[in-house]
Formats: sequence, C-alpha cells, structure tokens
Amino acid sequence: MNLILDTHTAIWFVTDSYQLPKSVKKHVENPDNHCFISIATLWEMGIKHSLGKLKLKAELKKIFELFLESGFILLPITPEHILTNTTLPFHHRDPFDRLIIAQAKREGFSLISKDQEFQNYNINLIWDLE
Repeated sequence: MNLILDTHTAIWFVTDSYQLPKSVKKHVENPDNHCFISIATLWEMGIKHSLGKLKLKAELKKIFELFLESGFILLPITPEHILTNTTLPFHHRDPFDRLIIAQAKREGFSLISKDQEFQNYNINLIWDLE
C-alpha cells in the first residue's frame, strides 16, 4: 500500500514519540507499504521552525536526514497536485494540509494523520488507536 504521512506523523515516527499509536507505527514499518512524505512537509517544518512554532530535539537538517534514513520517499509537488488542490472544498484551511490531501487524492494514496478533518475529503484516512 502507498501511504503519505502527515507532518506530525513523520516527525513522531522518526523521534519515536509516545504520541504515535503503536498500531499506526506498524503501518509505517510494514515492509509491504511504501511511505511517502511530501515536499510540503519539509516546507511546513522549515517555516514553523523558523517562526519558533516547531520545537525539535534535533536540528531540522537532522530530522530531514532521519526521514530519508527511515526509508521515506520524498513526494514532489506537481502541477497536477496543485490543480487537485484547487478543486478541494474548504473544510480545512491549512495550505500544507490541503496540499498533502490533494497529493493523497491525486496519487490514490492512503493518508496517515490524526487530523479527523481529513475525513471530509473522501480519502482513505488511517489513524488506528489501540
């Protein structure tokens, strides 16, 4: 299965956070799944970190390296993703989340996020709680 990880999911996975449910972690660790993170995730992290809204226990560059070391595949932003984004209703206003949703829709990926607002976009949302 192809999975795209929301920003918090990717961060919590590479930092081994208690906030990531074990059942969700199993989806990411499943060797049959391909895990993608959007370039929008890196962009969002860079902006929030520079504004002091994202506190990390390691340098931003190190977190990016951990994403790649974890086997995550970087998903570029394409014109098709942007066009899909323009068709989304405004259930969610965050531009980074909207772009990740558009990528999931366009690519047919399941999306791993705790954000229940994403369910309003007719995508396969994964967030299993134990």
